Amino acid sequence: MTIISSTQSSELGHDHADPACFHCGEPCRDLVESDGKAFCCMGCQSVYHLLNQNQLGKYYSLDAAPGARPGESGRRDRFAYLDDPAVQEQVLDFHDGTHAIVTFRIPTMHCVACIWLLENLYKLEPAVSRSQVNFPRKELLIHFDESMMSLRQLVGFLSGIGYEPKLSLESLEKSRAVHPNRSLYIKLGVAGFCFANIMLLSFPGYFGLTHAQNPGFMRAFTWLSVALSLPVLFYGANDYLAAAIVAVRRRVVTIDLPIAIGIVALYAHSLFEILSESGAGYLDSFTGLIFFLLLGRIFQQKTYDALSFDRDYTSYFPVNVMRMSADGSEQSIPLNRLEVGDRMVVRHHELVPADAVLESEAAEIDYSFVTGESDPALRTAGDLVYAGGRHLGEAGTYRTVNPVSRSHLTQLWNNPIFEKAESRDLASLTNRMSKKFTIVVIATATVATTWWLRTDPAMALRVFASVLIIACPCALALAAPFTLGTAMRLFERRRCFVKNAAVVEALARVDTIVFDKTGTLTADKHAQVEWHGELTDADRGMVKALTRHSTHPLSVRLTDTLGALPAPRATTFNELPGLGLEATVDGHRLRVGSAAWTEAPDDALSPHPTVHVAIDGLWRGCAVLRAALRPGLPELVGQLKQKSRLCLLSGDTDRQATELRDLFGEDVEFRFQQSPQDKLAFVRQLQDEGRRVLMIGDGLNDAGALRQSDVGIAVSDDLSAFSPACDAILAGDQLPMLTRILAFSSTAMRIIVASFVISFLYNVIGIGVAVQGLLEPWIAAVLMPISSITVVSFTVLATRMLGHRHGFVVLKS
Repeated sequence: MTIISSTQSSELGHDHADPACFHCGEPCRDLVESDGKAFCCMGCQSVYHLLNQNQLGKYYSLDAAPGARPGESGRRDRFAYLDDPAVQEQVLDFHDGTHAIVTFRIPTMHCVACIWLLENLYKLEPAVSRSQVNFPRKELLIHFDESMMSLRQLVGFLSGIGYEPKLSLESLEKSRAVHPNRSLYIKLGVAGFCFANIMLLSFPGYFGLTHAQNPGFMRAFTWLSVALSLPVLFYGANDYLAAAIVAVRRRVVTIDLPIAIGIVALYAHSLFEILSESGAGYLDSFTGLIFFLLLGRIFQQKTYDALSFDRDYTSYFPVNVMRMSADGSEQSIPLNRLEVGDRMVVRHHELVPADAVLESEAAEIDYSFVTGESDPALRTAGDLVYAGGRHLGEAGTYRTVNPVSRSHLTQLWNNPIFEKAESRDLASLTNRMSKKFTIVVIATATVATTWWLRTDPAMALRVFASVLIIACPCALALAAPFTLGTAMRLFERRRCFVKNAAVVEALARVDTIVFDKTGTLTADKHAQVEWHGELTDADRGMVKALTRHSTHPLSVRLTDTLGALPAPRATTFNELPGLGLEATVDGHRLRVGSAAWTEAPDDALSPHPTVHVAIDGLWRGCAVLRAALRPGLPELVGQLKQKSRLCLLSGDTDRQATELRDLFGEDVEFRFQQSPQDKLAFVRQLQDEGRRVLMIGDGLNDAGALRQSDVGIAVSDDLSAFSPACDAILAGDQLPMLTRILAFSSTAMRIIVASFVISFLYNVIGIGVAVQGLLEPWIAAVLMPISSITVVSFTVLATRMLGHRHGFVVLKS
């Protein structure tokens, strides 16, 4: 490795022009040579060797000089303020001494190679476990081990490889906002200015003046037009050209490729005519083309923002919280009413919805939804607990210290831990169609141009550019997300909260529906409770001491019934899914739950849901909950059986089998006394048979089955049980809407197919007109975004109109 100054390079016979750095593309003022490659500094050369040593050399094949110039290592002490614990609390999203999560804004992120490298940081730095890029926002989410690397060291590492985060403590105190693409408006202004002036300079030609009549005058105007066209080509059109270059290098076909080819062809032919003095060129059409392309892109973006469902989707996320008033009473309130300083009660297995300080003596917090690690962390009074932690054990009291972040809960719901393994068929179909469409367009433009070259070479250029520009495969890519996104918003109006658009697509393919019984088919919230056995008021108070900590529907109903009784404190609380609750109360070992769990006698069994009580190992009594089936179930079952296979799973005994068979019929498969593992295995068995399974449960004892199924819907009467393992949350009183939800999902898929047909017809007609030479390139640039807006408008309007017919356009209660 040698270091050569620019003066030495000239003396040694090197080209006087400074070579470009192999890593970042900057001119090499002080040339650093290594492995036969030129680098502008030791930093770029070090990053190059670091990547190669870690088998990440593919980084340089994704783009030419893709890297950013590293920061100066000698100045890394400027990050010393990041060692301050108060500053770390502002910067970090989460940390517990070992696992830490942080979101950085990376302004130097600019291409696909940057994304690839930043999402492979774990190969460069062992302390980084996962990194994820949000390219439109130039944000990088990093999970790292802070026992191996401090926040200061992480920032220094990113700076050292050329991706220094933009840190501003003032901005950290405000919510992160999407930065508008100001450069797009600047490019539009530059293109518009040049377009208008080139048209002005072209007026003599419009009025028939020729070079022979005013040679000096016309030549000056022509070269002024060339000068004005250069910023339009190299600045206004650089997004299209850069995207096309990356596509060619990666040997893939993208939507921007035909547009870039048309731009280059039109400009090259114009220069040829000007240099050969065979014509005036088409610089006015060229600059007008770029101007209208940019204007169309802005118009498209405005349209998409107006119709976008992502931001609205996070704003109605359904979570309630128990707030404690000054007198100690508890009230369930919507999450958006929780304010900083409020005290809230969080029960066993509930998520802490906002950063809060624990006021109870102690609690175990499961951060697996945040970090992926299942080992619970012990927290004591005064400790900070981050949003997303799951409270374990007896109910705890917290005081909120930061505002609720719904986007954070949405991030938890979309955690890769809970993603389905199956790929999205519609997305892959859309990608294949767009790719094939683009190839066909390029081939059509080539054939048409070849034909016109034989008859009218001047027309050949217009045809070539017009065909490439008017074709718009982007409409194909927009149809699915806007149709499914609009469907999601309509589902929300019936209090069916869907995780993402892929769930709507999956609902349309369901052919088997598996129901859980307790809390799903029965309305336990309003069940009548009958006590049997030798339970005194003191015993029932001890039962309340257990049930008040649980979110199970039967526990919630018993707590409401026992509300007037004083409840002593329960210690060593534990809840076993499928069995029941266990704790020590006033020196007695108490079990509340299933008959097997409490060793209940045979004569205590009931066909209705029953909660048994055992004190110090002896069965003492039970509570029978006479919960009626939800209204509308007979009609729902009859409608579902016409198109789907139905199954019923229950953790209870088969005492209620006769009633259920009368409801479902003999052809429905019933399985009783099913543990959570049994439910999971049954769903997996159906999938092995090729079935598309919809699992409907309460999200507690059947979380595994909900996650395993193709679509998992958690039914909740108060929408307070947040279950990341499910794909949708449905209000209990909206269960009869299930048939319409499934039918409308299929309708949404048909709307997507119809939008594909509309896009195909538009492109056939547009390309047909362009092939005949009847279309100017700038007119094609105007029509291209209109096609996308037309398809998007059709999908949204058709989805809303047909949603109204399915009964979804109603006001939220």
